[in-house]
Amino acid sequence: MRILFIGDVVGRSGRTIVSERVPALVRDWALDFVVINGENAAGGFGITELIYHDMLAAGADAVTLGNHSWDQRETLVFIDRADKLVRPLNYPSGTPGRGAALVEARNGARVLVINLMGRIFMDPLDDPFQAVEREISACPLREAADAIVVDIHAETTSEKQAVGHFLDGKASLVVGTHTHAPTADHRILPHGTAFMTDVGMTGDYDSVIGMAKDEPLGRFLRRIPHGRFEPAMGPATLCGIAVETDDTTGLAKKVAAVRIGGPLEPALPAFWASPF
Repeated sequence: MRILFIGDVVGRSGRTIVSERVPALVRDWALDFVVINGENAAGGFGITELIYHDMLAAGADAVTLGNHSWDQRETLVFIDRADKLVRPLNYPSGTPGRGAALVEARNGARVLVINLMGRIFMDPLDDPFQAVEREISACPLREAADAIVVDIHAETTSEKQAVGHFLDGKASLVVGTHTHAPTADHRILPHGTAFMTDVGMTGDYDSVIGMAKDEPLGRFLRRIPHGRFEPAMGPATLCGIAVETDDTTGLAKKVAAVRIGGPLEPALPAFWASPF
């Protein structure tokens, strides 16, 4: 199975490159499944129902969230009917929406998508390790799911790497989101799970983690806010991770970083034909 995970889409710049590039990637790479983290898609803070449907129309099969899940209040209203929108699994019981979704891929396979949120320097949610262990025990790889994709939305590299090793051999892909800077450690772990500490953002990198530079710079220099954070509007880089899994085991056979457009050095999976 061919899976593409696209990192945190930030504002209009990120949404534009998704709508312009993803349909061609789905077609030319013969992708079976696409996951997009959309928690910063609406002006850098949260997601709207319209943006969610635009991502599905562009080729996303599932959309994950994170600590900005509820920044757009309408999300609380529509998330229960958005069956491919996945908020962190380890929110308390009774939180609207779902923390995992079993979605049919283009090739008919069953893909379990799980969103977790870390607890170090973030909101004190339930234990992500216990939460994901329960979920995967109820829907294990090869038995109830043909592939499992886990988005660990966390601040620290140590917590994300710990989740990767905890799930090694139990998931097809564990990928970190949230810090908006792609790491260079994409690899297949010893027991067959593809992993990357942070996939990076899909947005304008001439910025401070996707935000126009003046306001965050001013706050660092003077410790005084002068306005709202606004997404940078320059050309975006689409950042992602490409994974090819073994249809028998559901584990990863190949993994590569994806970087398209904008100022970052381009990266494309050599094992798939280039669409450009």
